[in-house]
Amino acid sequence: VLNPFPDLLALGFVAPTLLRLAVAVVLFYLAYQQYARRKEIAALRPSIGASFTLAAIVFNTLVGLTLVFGYYTQIGALLALLGQAYGLWANKRYPSVVILPNSTVILLIVMALSLLLSGAGAFAQDLPL
Repeated sequence: VLNPFPDLLALGFVAPTLLRLAVAVVLFYLAYQQYARRKEIAALRPSIGASFTLAAIVFNTLVGLTLVFGYYTQIGALLALLGQAYGLWANKRYPSVVILPNSTVILLIVMALSLLLSGAGAFAQDLPL
C-alpha cells in the first residue's frame, strides 16, 4: 500500500521536536501547579515537605528547559521518565494532591521513552554521533 502523503515523510525529523516540546510544556505546567499547591504538598510530610516541594519544582523546570532547548535531550528524557514513574507512585500514595491523572502520566512516560530512544530531533543543541 502506498503512503497517502509521501512528501510528509521528509519532515520526520520534526517529530521528536514536537514530542520534546510537548513533554517540556507539561513539565512546566507541573512545576507551576506544584508551586501553586506548595503549602498543601508540604503539609503531607511536614519533616521534608517544603524542601521536597522546592526540589520537585526545580527538577521539573530544569528538565523542561533541557527538553525545550534540546540540550542533553536523552538525559532529560530519562530524568522525565523517572520523575513521571515517581509521579505514578505519588498519585497512588497521595491522591489528595494529584496534579495529572495516571493516564496522562503514562502517556508522558511513553513520550519520554520515545525521546530517549529517538534523540532530540530538529532544532536541538544535541548532535547525533
